[in-house]
Amino acid sequence: MRILLVLLLCLPGWANAEIYEWRDANGSTHFSDRPVADAKTVDIKPGYDFYKVKTVYDGDTVVLEDSRKIRLLGVNTPEVQHRDKPADAGGDEAKHWLSDKLKNTRVRLEIGVEKTDKYGRTLAHLFTENKEHINLQLIEAGLAAVSIYPPELRYVNELVKAQDKAEQAKIGVWGRPEYAATPVGSLTEAGHPGWTRLVGKVANIRKTRKSVYLEFSPVLSAAEGDTFEARIESKWLDLFPDVNGYLGKTIEVRGWLNKNKGHWSMLIRHPSAVKFLS
Repeated sequence: MRILLVLLLCLPGWANAEIYEWRDANGSTHFSDRPVADAKTVDIKPGYDFYKVKTVYDGDTVVLEDSRKIRLLGVNTPEVQHRDKPADAGGDEAKHWLSDKLKNTRVRLEIGVEKTDKYGRTLAHLFTENKEHINLQLIEAGLAAVSIYPPELRYVNELVKAQDKAEQAKIGVWGRPEYAATPVGSLTEAGHPGWTRLVGKVANIRKTRKSVYLEFSPVLSAAEGDTFEARIESKWLDLFPDVNGYLGKTIEVRGWLNKNKGHWSMLIRHPSAVKFLS
């Protein structure tokens, strides 16, 4: 009879209906979508939908068999080659690892709070049929860096812990010279393309209604007047234990550089992008 119940649930219209179970005078079990005397409601826990991956676009983006493009949450892998732009160091390695991992298996999604990004990609954590958390494994292998975009905070502790371990072991991106942390004072007018790590001393903290700015010591090798600051949006300050504690400290910040009116800045979305240095 349990097999019959499963078959019923696979029929259109039954998956979301109330299912009732009862026994007749002979002790035989019956199921129906209509209540009868002495019937009880069956507590049905929804299952997972699994999908085949049609295309691995790069180390953190895939396309499913239903044509949905999935961007993995909480991680960032180096870029692969795009048109005339060469691949970043480690980009091809991350893509090949992901292709091998997803071969001959299916995946399920845990979709984010914000279901899609501005490019229309579905935001999700990816799990295989063997319960492997792909986002986490990319971090564990040093093929990706943690990249948290609030309010997407699911699995943050696990991701950060895995990154700390990979960084200490200097595996993957953490052992590549292209991603070594560089002093703020080494910034030039050319800046730095892609994800980077910068180290400097916070000389001042400036607050506005929308943001808090960590102003670093002058960028000595850059053009006169150039400065660097890390910006934290005020709406996410609750995630930071004590933003004033950065003052006078030498820290490392991780992310992407932007330049506006001759000033370099980096948007810091989560404390995992800031590291105190002794």
